Order: sequence, then C-alpha cells, then structure tokens
Amino acid sequence: MIRLAAALMLVGASPALAAGDYPFFSLRNTDIIVFMGFVIFVGILVYFKVPAMITGMLDKRAEEIRADLAEARRLREEAQELRAAFERKKTEVKEQAERIVTKAKADAEFAAQQARADLEVSIKRRLKGAEDQIASAEAAALREVRNRAVQVAVATSAELIAANMGKADANRMIEESIKTVEARLH
Repeated sequence: MIRLAAALMLVGASPALAAGDYPFFSLRNTDIIVFMGFVIFVGILVYFKVPAMITGMLDKRAEEIRADLAEARRLREEAQELRAAFERKKTEVKEQAERIVTKAKADAEFAAQQARADLEVSIKRRLKGAEDQIASAEAAALREVRNRAVQVAVATSAELIAANMGKADANRMIEESIKTVEARLH
C-alpha cells in the first residue's frame, strides 16, 4: 500500500500534470494531491509509532518538569526555613547585643562609682596622713620648744646655782645625787 501511494504521489504530484481544468477528485487536482500526501505522511508517522514516541517524550518531559517543580518547592521551603532561622538568629543576636551594651553600661557605672569611692578613700587617707604629719610636726615642735626651754632653764639654773652656791654646797649636792642614783639603780 505504501508503495502504491508513493508511486501515485510521484506520478500525480508533478505540477505539470496537476495544472489544468480537471474534476475535483482527479489526480491532476493539486488540492487532492496535497491532501493525499498529507494523509500518507500521517499514515507513515502512525506506522512508525511517532505519536507514541512524541507522547512518551512529552510525558518524560512532563515528569522532569514535575520533578523540577517539586525540587523548586522543596528548595523554596528550605530557603524559607533558613530565612526564618536567620531572622530568629538575628533577633537573638540583637537582644544579646542589647544585653551586652546594658551590662557594659552597668559595669562602667559601677566602675565609675567604685573609682569615686576609691578616690574618696584615698583623699581621706591622704588628708589623715597630712593631719598626722601636721600633728607629728606640731608635737615635734612642742617637744623641741620644751627641750629648748628645759635646756635654757637648766643652763640658767646652772648659772644661778653656780653664782649663788658655794663649794661646800656643790659637793653636798653631788653626793646626794650619787646616793639617789645608787638607790634607783639597785
């Protein structure tokens, strides 16, 4: 059948033979020749199962597209989960940063208060040390004045005693002093 159709196409399909006024169902009518060629072409395609191959390729392509869409959905969901996790992490980091800043401010305020307290203690200690030095200097000055006064009084008394005392009185006082020293030492 295919051979017959092919022979008819070769013989009847020539444009020279198809030209002219012939009835509609004649092999010389170009419309009929084109229609027959189309029917034969479609028959050949069906005989070699081309529509089934095309359908199989389309089905395979549809499956690939479905798989790609499923993969895209999965990736989209994964990306949304990652984004949500990133947003949570971002919020946590922001809160942690705020806590760190708050703690740093509190620590800085505490350190400043501690420094003020330490400075006050240091100032008080230095003032106390200065007051102690002043009191010590006053005491030393008073001792020195007293010692000097005693020295002056002793020197003056010695001069007065020497001027007013005789040799016998001096010897008697020396002996009394020696006895007093001996009594206190034993």
